Amino acid sequence: MMLVAFQIVDIAWFLLALGFLIAFCFHKLPLKLPADFEHVFQDLIRYGKTKELITRPGFLRMFDVPKRWFWHFYAVSVFWNGLLLVFSLRTALLGEVFPEFLTGALEFLSGRPTSYWNEIPLTILVLQTLLWVHCIRRLIECLTVSIFSASSIHVVQYAFGLSYYILLGLTVLCMDVSQPINGTMGFFTAPLLGQLRWNHAAGVLLFLWASQLQYRTLALLAGLRTTSSGRVETLAHRVPHGGWFELVSCPHYLAELLIYTALGVCCGLCSVTWWLVMLYVLCNQALAAQLCHEYYKSTFKAYPPQRKAFIPFLM
Repeated sequence: MMLVAFQIVDIAWFLLALGFLIAFCFHKLPLKLPADFEHVFQDLIRYGKTKELITRPGFLRMFDVPKRWFWHFYAVSVFWNGLLLVFSLRTALLGEVFPEFLTGALEFLSGRPTSYWNEIPLTILVLQTLLWVHCIRRLIECLTVSIFSASSIHVVQYAFGLSYYILLGLTVLCMDVSQPINGTMGFFTAPLLGQLRWNHAAGVLLFLWASQLQYRTLALLAGLRTTSSGRVETLAHRVPHGGWFELVSCPHYLAELLIYTALGVCCGLCSVTWWLVMLYVLCNQALAAQLCHEYYKSTFKAYPPQRKAFIPFLM
């Protein structure tokens, strides 16, 4: 019987997932917190257009920052995860060691000794590359595709978003992705190209498809605010149609979950750490999608009743 030893990074992702699951369940319950606490709770779980459905005391608006600052998250991520990828490539190809500040953080999060990162397996390099590409794409989309209204996010959400991809990049390096090769756990000893497996190709293909789904969804949302020539004509919210919008209110959130699932496929779905990351993404995106779905249904009386919030035919 194999025992799983949980790392600090595992506990962190589990607690994050649990927090969003509790928030989702509490939001769905008819019970409400005392007035002041309820205002703060709703303000913390909502952002953008979904804040329009609640009455907000004036003091809470002091903590608003523009939603268009989303691009800051991806700018930080492109720099940080690009830096981690460079460190990993130098270790894998040139035999260099990680800088001391990085190994110190990784030791704390994983409990493993510094020598664990003397070799970087191909799976980690693939995950880091895909994560970096994802953040580059999202940064470009935020700056050139998405058209943000004057809506806001809470400063706590903003701070969380800035730190999220830093933790995610460290998490990838903390993962145990060893898989059996001819009956032995040999991923760390085989040459890089010898570590290539079918699940890497399957994961990359799913990643590309999910990324395309997310891009097309965001392009459809942007098209609701522009003319055929691309000129912005309104910042109002409209009912989206086309593509996967015919099935769910938030296909871009579904695509996000599929992107993380693709990274899980790349590591053979054998990492407990990544399963916890995927659980967090599921809970986080489900809550955001539910709030967005409720906004559409309450704002547009003729909203298509067959649409689900997040996962086709389920929820």
